[in-house]
Amino acid sequence: MQNSLPDHIVIEGPIGVGKSSLAQRLAGEFDAELILEEIDDNPFLEQFYQRPREAALSTQLFFLMQRTKQIQSLRQTSIFNQSKIADYLIEKDKLFAQVTLNPTEYDLYLQVYEHMMTEAPKPDLVVYLQAPVATLLERIKKRGRNFERFIETNYLEQLNEAYAEFFYHYQDAPLLIVNASEIDFINNERDYEQLKTQIVNTTSGRHYYNPLSFVS
Repeated sequence: MQNSLPDHIVIEGPIGVGKSSLAQRLAGEFDAELILEEIDDNPFLEQFYQRPREAALSTQLFFLMQRTKQIQSLRQTSIFNQSKIADYLIEKDKLFAQVTLNPTEYDLYLQVYEHMMTEAPKPDLVVYLQAPVATLLERIKKRGRNFERFIETNYLEQLNEAYAEFFYHYQDAPLLIVNASEIDFINNERDYEQLKTQIVNTTSGRHYYNPLSFVS
């Protein structure tokens, strides 16, 4: 059994599933470099949730530029030995674009993407957290971000479907698919420890983890 993390982990999943919280907890325990999406810095995001058609392209392009800068910084520091934990795959950017943009906007977005994007370092492990829309909505409401109160159920349904399709075909790194609907890996120590064990021992292939939640 291993007792350390892979060098480069990515935690992925739809809005509200808990990917940033899990990344933060793992990084804190293992003294890893934490790479988070800077959601609050996007000035278009609240407008997008209120009026998606008006702000979709500007929102997506801002995220693309932001993530590109982070990837460039990650490549420059990849020579160091400290483990890295991120709460997104750069390929996810196109996934969101496909959901939010119309065909003309998406063509423009792809041109910008191809011009800006540099090759991102490949992760040693991707952890894909899954949960049904009802669970995502409950967690989004609980964390209380003001701009997220406008998120619509249909949007989350589309994202869940897009994520499922994306990871059905994903083969670029070892993949751990986690049913996160019934566990609380932030507040329940046993849930966290069991998930952590799965993460540190997944070194190859595709694996599914369907845990049971424990009452503290």
